[in-house]
Amino acid sequence: MYTIKEASTRTGISVAVLRAWERRYGVVVPRRTARGYRLYDDAAIERLRAMQRLVRDGWSPSAAAGHLEGLSPEAAAALTRVSSRPTHGTGETALAQRFVEAAANRDGAAVEATLDEMLAQSSFESAMDGQVMPALVALGEAWQRGRLDVAAEHAASAAVLHRLGTAFQAAGRAWGATSGPVLVGLPSGSHHELGALAFAVAARRAGLPVVYLGADLPTSDWVRAARAMRARAVVVGVVTAADHDQAGEVVAALGRDLPSVRVAVGGRASASVVAGDAVLRLPEGLAPAVAALE
Repeated sequence: MYTIKEASTRTGISVAVLRAWERRYGVVVPRRTARGYRLYDDAAIERLRAMQRLVRDGWSPSAAAGHLEGLSPEAAAALTRVSSRPTHGTGETALAQRFVEAAANRDGAAVEATLDEMLAQSSFESAMDGQVMPALVALGEAWQRGRLDVAAEHAASAAVLHRLGTAFQAAGRAWGATSGPVLVGLPSGSHHELGALAFAVAARRAGLPVVYLGADLPTSDWVRAARAMRARAVVVGVVTAADHDQAGEVVAALGRDLPSVRVAVGGRASASVVAGDAVLRLPEGLAPAVAALE
């Protein structure tokens, strides 16, 4: 039998996500000690690993949990060995290369067509994590090497931004007067918003009432918006090391002025922001990050 921390170590799933999957989806029902501590057996560990595999392959957490319902431990264990994601061979690398070449050639039609192909091959979450975001990294690297100029890089990024904006409007439910929203955005001075907007889309697709606040939002406006909308949670994107100080300022201000609001941080540089019991650091990957917030 394993404690929740040991289960987290064995599966690579954060404690926050383990609790969320248990509470929201009933993926496993761990035993409890006399003092209420969770205990996981080997079958539960295999089931959690299977859930993790399905989510990484692009399944929504609710769909993955439904798929696992009734499966034997042996069948669940088999899922960890066989991917349910369509195999693309070297297609992912080829698509990233095509995206960069189209951007460098200022071929807007080819940029759009490549994005269509990326997004059509799997779920939104899987496509963004496995295709679009790596292509954007390749785009930035190509700019640094001088293969394309700022205008070409901005045009290609804007095409992705437009797709995400459309997906956000089409996904899930909007914030209503009867329920406080989840606010998602970037701190003052931060402009790399594609990851934050992709997370906002994924969270809406999971049924959360998300309001996307965008990039470069001053700390005082974070607090003002959270108070005015009676937000239930706030997610602050931390993309680069330069975002560290301003993100920390937002987290501190929300904790001081609105202690009842759940605060989370996510993004490549989020590990640099101090997170305690009151602050949730989201894991990598859109689906696991949304599950942790749920």
